[in-house]
Amino acid sequence: MKPNSWIVNGVMALAIIVLFVLHFNSNSTPVKSSALAAGGVKVAYFEIDSIQNSYNFFKDVREALQAKDVENAKQLTGLKNAFAMKYQELQKNGQFLSQAEIGARQQELAQLEKNYTNREQQLASEMQEESFKRLQEVKQKIEAFLANYNKNKEFAYIFSSNPDLMYYKDTAYDITADIVKGLNAEYKPKK
Repeated sequence: MKPNSWIVNGVMALAIIVLFVLHFNSNSTPVKSSALAAGGVKVAYFEIDSIQNSYNFFKDVREALQAKDVENAKQLTGLKNAFAMKYQELQKNGQFLSQAEIGARQQELAQLEKNYTNREQQLASEMQEESFKRLQEVKQKIEAFLANYNKNKEFAYIFSSNPDLMYYKDTAYDITADIVKGLNAEYKPKK
C-alpha cells in the first residue's frame, strides 16, 4: 500500500465531488461585478486546483489523510515483517522440526497472511470512508461559502474550471481569489 496513492485518490475524489456539485447546483454561486451577463444570466468560475492548493482547511484535511495513510502503511509493514520473520525462522529451522511442528508453523504463517490481507482490506475501507467524509466536509464548506458569497443572487451559475470540461475561459470572470480569501477567512484551524 503506497501512501501517495491515498493522497492522489483523495484529491481526485474531492475534485470530482466539488466539480459535480458546483456544475449541477445552480443555487450556489459567488459575487463579482465583472461576471458575464449573457442574456441576463451572470456566470463566473473558479479554479478548483487553486482552492485545493490555497484553502487552508483543505490543506489540513489533506495532511491529516496523509498522516493516517502513513500510519496505515506502518501497521501493514509491521504485519508483513512479522510474517517474513516467521517464514525465515521456518526456513532456517525447518530441517530440525518434526512434520507436526512444520505443519503447525505453516498454519501459523497462513493465519498471519490472512490477518495481513484482512487488515489491509479493513484499513483501505476505513481510509476510503474517512477520505470521503473529510472531503464532504470541504465540499460543504465551499458550498456554504458560495451561498453566502452570492446572497444577493448576482450570479446564476458558478462553475469550477476543469481542463476536461472547460475549453475556453475569460480570466475577467475568475473569482478564485475571492473564494480562497473568503474561505480562509472563515476557517479557524483547531490547534
